Amino acid sequence: MPERDPLHDLGVRAGADGGVARVWSQHATSVDLVVFDADDLDWAIARTPLTRDEHGVWQGESAELRPGAHYGLRVDGPAGVEHAFNPVHTLLDPYARGLARADDGSWRGVALEPLTETGFEWGDSAKPRVPLDRTVVYEAHVRGFSKLNPAVPEHLRGTYAGLAHDASLEYLVNLGITTVELLPVHAFVSEERLVRQGKINYWGYNTLAFFAAHSPYASAAARAEGAAAVRREFAGMVRRLHEAGLEVVLDVVYNHTAEEGREGPTSSFRGIDNAAYYRHDAHGRYVDTTGCGNSLDFAGAAPQRLVLDSMRYFADELQVDGFRLDLAATLGRDARETFTPEHPLLRAMLGDPVIGASKLIAEPWDVGPGGWQTGNFPNGFTEWNDRYRDRMRDFWLGDLRRERETGSAGSGIGRFATRLAGSSNTFSGERGPLASLNFVTAHDGFTLADLTAYDVKHNLGNGEQNRDGTDSNNSYNHGVEGEAADPVVRAARRRSIRNLLGTLLLSAGVPMITAGDEFGRSQRGNNNAYCHDSPLTWLAWEEADRPRFAPALLETARHLIRLRAENPALRPIRFGRLGETVPSASQMDWFNAEGETMGIDDWNSPAERTLQFLAASTPETEAPNRILLVVHAHEADAEVVLPSHDEVSGYTLLWDSADEAPSAPPVASPAGALHAPGTTITVGAQSMRLFRAEGA
Repeated sequence: MPERDPLHDLGVRAGADGGVARVWSQHATSVDLVVFDADDLDWAIARTPLTRDEHGVWQGESAELRPGAHYGLRVDGPAGVEHAFNPVHTLLDPYARGLARADDGSWRGVALEPLTETGFEWGDSAKPRVPLDRTVVYEAHVRGFSKLNPAVPEHLRGTYAGLAHDASLEYLVNLGITTVELLPVHAFVSEERLVRQGKINYWGYNTLAFFAAHSPYASAAARAEGAAAVRREFAGMVRRLHEAGLEVVLDVVYNHTAEEGREGPTSSFRGIDNAAYYRHDAHGRYVDTTGCGNSLDFAGAAPQRLVLDSMRYFADELQVDGFRLDLAATLGRDARETFTPEHPLLRAMLGDPVIGASKLIAEPWDVGPGGWQTGNFPNGFTEWNDRYRDRMRDFWLGDLRRERETGSAGSGIGRFATRLAGSSNTFSGERGPLASLNFVTAHDGFTLADLTAYDVKHNLGNGEQNRDGTDSNNSYNHGVEGEAADPVVRAARRRSIRNLLGTLLLSAGVPMITAGDEFGRSQRGNNNAYCHDSPLTWLAWEEADRPRFAPALLETARHLIRLRAENPALRPIRFGRLGETVPSASQMDWFNAEGETMGIDDWNSPAERTLQFLAASTPETEAPNRILLVVHAHEADAEVVLPSHDEVSGYTLLWDSADEAPSAPPVASPAGALHAPGTTITVGAQSMRLFRAEGA
């Protein structure tokens, strides 16, 4: 039999007659478990010394360690620049499933039974397990999503239960997305700097505890009942989304903790074993590859095990469907602080039967040396593709600005086509296009509408003199900064939004939409609204609070998502190879505006801004399908000759980005009309059209 992992069962196992605590600390000289009075979290009612084994695991039993017990740790150890032991501090167990805060501001763990032993039932709900090629990710904030929705009862708005309410589920299902990716829901706190400024960390990228759901996102009733009720409401949210056929992916922040730099608060890891949990240089100073003050040291077995246990807990006991790993390059840094795709933590995620069956999405960079690693994660991970984001923004916005200012867009169609077809120059053939998570916007940066309305960030409201947030936005305000009265400017912005949204949803790879982009949400030019818990960041639900073009754009988003689902040629699983038939790849033919096969001059010419992309699916399970996407990115209309192909008898128009809303499909309208190969059509300036290619 294989040896049992010496770091097994860390944390607390509570029972009716008491329980066991297991804590890892390599350098501690003593560890005590302290249980507190439930009505006075500053009053200790029991203290139990733990005993160390040869692996650095400290263990002990306490009759007071029953379900619902509030507990903490007091840890002592050697002095030294790399250590931070102080037995006066009450520390939070890194494996605590629930949290409570004492009057002095320190934290207590709350001992919880396994969820299934509390009477919670999953019923008939099951993980939807949406295939990657059918996945459409929707990045949302638990609080911000439903906070203003009048269709959700007021006491549930902005909560886990609010996201799980019928009104929320109906909206998400009707939109057509498959997977809700939630900004951090691990228990987190605001940085001390923000607290001093009277602000909060709204996004949540400052984790306090990796096993506890963030209690402020629970309803007031659940919070009043305690940690067990908070967890139950979280699990109920997952169950309800699953019943609606929707997946739940969590944005998880394992790269650093809320303890910040060495002068920051000591709440857990620093006091338990600073030298072993955090990266240090030879002088004991923190090595910070995250920009947040500290970096967990994943060269060590215990930090690795912490991450794996946390992911397994949420994926198994709480049934979430996947994880988006924040600053994931830090998770793959070895003892030399160098990123490697062979890192044991990354490989263990893939090899774990529970975690490996989940969706694993990496943010493939950090701020340390060699921190940009897009394309370098192992097969099995999907990665945020920043190259896709930057190219698509530049193609539809930056190039438009250059053409207006200089008469030349400055770049041609080749790099756009590479991204459209799945970024084969970034991801290996073994991984294929589904290794690319395509996005144009995310929580961090301009919204889709703001990309078309602001040339520069407007972050003064963050209290940092507009220094925070990126200056590299690849945005274009179409000649007017902010709100515009000119109907020509407003129409051009709407067209750019539709082009960006259409490109995202018609590209090979896994698309991600940022919540609110589907109806034109604005943050008034703030591209780093991490500290705003207000209508600036909450989704608007009342028609009067949304832009006037919101209904048309929302219908466009629904239409595009539906077209993506109906046309497998738009969502290949593998890269095609020239002259071969590759199962579950799209056979691609590329034509210029004259309907002729693209030549080297077409690909390389900076003036070539018109492209026809004919893609045929080669499915293993679905019926064959062929589409034609016509892209025209000049300021003037163009005459385009639809290409001839042996297996195509005609083209049926499915969508035109020049239209404010999708056209109805009656025969009398352009949508639904059949166009013969060789037909010359007029394509509007700065627009794209999608056709279904009918078989010969």
